[in-house]
Amino acid sequence: MQYSKVTGFKYLPLAVALMAAGLPLSFAQAATPASSEATNPRLSFDIAAQSLTDALDQFARQSGYQVIYDAAQATGLRSTNLSGEHTPQQALAILTGGTHARYSQPNASSFVIDIPANAGETLQLSPVSISGKAPGSTTEGTGSYTTQSSSSSNRLNIALKETPQSVTVITQQRIADQKLSNLTDAMEATSGITVVREGQGADSDAYYSRGFAISNFEIDGVPTSSRMDNYTQNTAMYDRVEVVRGATGLISGMGQPSATINLIRKRPTATPQASISGEAGSWDRYGTSADVSGPLNDAGNIRGRMVLDYKNQHSWVDRYKQDTNLIYGISEFDLSESTLLTLGFSYQTVHTNAPPRSGFPLFDSAGGRTDFKRSYNTATDWSFYDHDQTSYFASLEHQFDNGWSAKLDFTRTENKFDSAIDFLSGNPDPVTGLGGVVIPNKFQGNPKQNAIDAYVTGPFEFLGREHELIAGMQLSQIRNTNAPDYGGWMRAWTGYNGNIGPIYAWDGNAPTPNFEKKGEEDFKENQYSAYLTSRWRLNDATSLILGGRLINWKQTDDVTYTAAGYDDIHLDRKENGVFIPYGGIVYDLSDMWSVYASYTKIFSPQSDQTVSGSYLAPLEGTGYELGVKGSFNDDMLNASLALFKLEQDNLSQPDGNNLTPTSFQAYKAVQGTTTQGVELELNGELAQGWNVAGGYTYSVSTDADDRRIATQIPRHSVKMFTTYRLSGALDKLTVGGGFNWQSKTGFDLRYYTQDSYAVANLMARYEITPNLSASVNLNNVFDKEYFTTTSAGVYGAPRNLMTGFKYDF
Repeated sequence: MQYSKVTGFKYLPLAVALMAAGLPLSFAQAATPASSEATNPRLSFDIAAQSLTDALDQFARQSGYQVIYDAAQATGLRSTNLSGEHTPQQALAILTGGTHARYSQPNASSFVIDIPANAGETLQLSPVSISGKAPGSTTEGTGSYTTQSSSSSNRLNIALKETPQSVTVITQQRIADQKLSNLTDAMEATSGITVVREGQGADSDAYYSRGFAISNFEIDGVPTSSRMDNYTQNTAMYDRVEVVRGATGLISGMGQPSATINLIRKRPTATPQASISGEAGSWDRYGTSADVSGPLNDAGNIRGRMVLDYKNQHSWVDRYKQDTNLIYGISEFDLSESTLLTLGFSYQTVHTNAPPRSGFPLFDSAGGRTDFKRSYNTATDWSFYDHDQTSYFASLEHQFDNGWSAKLDFTRTENKFDSAIDFLSGNPDPVTGLGGVVIPNKFQGNPKQNAIDAYVTGPFEFLGREHELIAGMQLSQIRNTNAPDYGGWMRAWTGYNGNIGPIYAWDGNAPTPNFEKKGEEDFKENQYSAYLTSRWRLNDATSLILGGRLINWKQTDDVTYTAAGYDDIHLDRKENGVFIPYGGIVYDLSDMWSVYASYTKIFSPQSDQTVSGSYLAPLEGTGYELGVKGSFNDDMLNASLALFKLEQDNLSQPDGNNLTPTSFQAYKAVQGTTTQGVELELNGELAQGWNVAGGYTYSVSTDADDRRIATQIPRHSVKMFTTYRLSGALDKLTVGGGFNWQSKTGFDLRYYTQDSYAVANLMARYEITPNLSASVNLNNVFDKEYFTTTSAGVYGAPRNLMTGFKYDF
């Protein structure tokens, strides 16, 4: 074995996996560690065509990156000539052209290269799996708007071009460029996703895809319940956000056929790195963040990372204020050359004062449009919404000598929330402004989720070809016990006088309710499932993916009242032996183009209730998708075109103005619904220094009588964002911009319709020194006035500015 102790990578999990397979590794020693930059680094190279081993050594010295490879694989191979400015990924692609080389980037300062035995034909540069370094391909430090691989669609870690579903990745660079500080921000930047905000700072953010609300969330591939209020997730602790559109029962169990959102955590790096950043913007918005990572001992077999983030922010809405705090820590321990233990935690608080949870009336008592300022807040002075969210996670992974691996994940998540909120109701008199009423409520609880995910994966041979298999099981347990019930919304007949006087002059002053505990709720949910996915290589150009998930599910909800006038509630639901099949086929037209088709079943228990208080029957149906995908510029640019169709029964739709027995919106089940549409997307590097991300979506849902439903989702939408790093004397400056456009929408088209609109954004970043950069983001450049929901009046953000800096140590 050729090994240089100077590198300090003896226990790097990928290297360990290769050594476990009997491969002698060689380490190309870097002259100095590569500096961490806020953008994709453009480095100057001058490497003549020569032996591949010598070329990789020169690459390491000229770039500052560590390169780990098997010397035996590279023996006898020659590199191509490399000159000029390139990203490290592009440089490696050029050097290894014609060798079938596959590389991974486990951290911001190193590459691992594998060259198969049939080297010397054509270039096929793609990542190898690093499940210990989080599923898929790490985007930190790449400066890219796309990723080399993902496992979010079917648990197999494969390139996007080889995935028979639509996948969008919001990379670390996009998060930084557009300042996407929470999950809602990230979803507003994601093609094919519609964000509906029925308030601000409360539980009123909803995401829609292909006509339906998204209810499936994952963290590092492990499902997390929507009861954990995932919309509050802080992106400071995540490397990227992956969105798989369409039905995803294979990976997430039961859920809506809309999409699954998978957040991938940041991992420790094998070399030391640290950064500190700050921001300040319109409406007294301030924030600061620190991120420290690296080895914790001399041997480098223990690594850690800590992220701290704090924000104190007001809003364009009067009286609103929100404080957020995040502490995230993660450690990796190489227990042996083939076993990796990961331990971590996160603690996040979100404290919001005067959060508008609903919008203002759109019409007055005479049927005319109301006229509220964008700064108008429908929340009372006493209202608040607080979250304390804690997560502990651990994983143990072992790499076997035969190429197989096994992994066990455990996560415990707690979401402690407390709130006192109000709903502003009534249609005011157009002259006096009288008629507005505040309706208060209080929510409080502490749901906890324990989740276990265990699987094995690896290659196997059959009929002279190598195929892949992954088999696993998941267990999820959710509990929200002894949660107080305050009896629902308080109106005049409950003893609360919520009349506010002239509505336009109202400043949030309203009587503080006496929230009396009426009873307690005990909610329990268990889900046990087993899954199997296989990837069969039918020939050199065709891959068939087959899989399925078998699910047992049970949910009980008991509300026991101690106050007079309330009837106890007992709901008990279960589904046993639910099987969700999945099938997909991918055919490679060329090295750049592929076509695919996929099929899956839909089955999802629903939480919406009818006027009688009973739950709707489970949503059932079938999802189909056909598409074309392309990969260009050495896999630095991904394109896709998808046609989809969903057929469903028991689709939940609002039942007019009818209410449930607990005074919430009642729903009805609609049969024979169909959703179909088109998605076109482009993400990655168009040319040197030019990144682009965006796409077009057409989606329409109809019932059995061909009447349009789900009209809060636009038929047409376009999202686009691009950045360009200038050259020459201005090469330290990066500029960018983009827009979101959507066609007309209406929660109920007979009530209100919002015309099409577009919101434009700009950004710029300047590298003052190799370590220090400053940035500015100008959002809603033309100060477009629009609503973020059409069920009531909730304005989107006016024109605003955010400045920031980042210093890398």
